[in-house]
Parts: sequence; structure tokens; C-alpha cells
Amino acid sequence: MKTTLTRSLTLLAAIAALTGCAGMSHNQKNAAIGAAIGGVAGSVLTGGDTLGTIGGAAVGGVIGSGAVK
Repeated sequence: MKTTLTRSLTLLAAIAALTGCAGMSHNQKNAAIGAAIGGVAGSVLTGGDTLGTIGGAAVGGVIGSGAVK
């Protein structure tokens, strides 16, 4: 129950943060979206491990920004 609540709150926080992206460039928006998706994926894949969540967010942000081609 606690893990489900934590994941739900994290997802809601990411959605709330993304609604404020109106003044961001296309690359910045993609990086934020990639970081959010990567963080959730990292958390799910590592069973909620903090390092996995942070690593997923970092990798997702880099990929989302288009730095990796």
C-alpha cells in the first residue's frame, strides 16, 4: 500500500511539474518528460530503490533532451 501511494504521489508531482512547462524550449520539455518517465521506470524496475529512481531520471533526461543521437 505504501509503495503504491508513493508511486502515485510521484506521478502526480511529475504531472503537476510538467503543467508549468509553457515557457520552456522544446528540448527542455523533452528532457523534463524523459526524466519523469525515466524516474518512474527506474523506480519500478528496481523495486523503489532510490538510486534506481535517480539513475532512471538522469538517463531519461539525457535521452529526452536529444543529447544522445
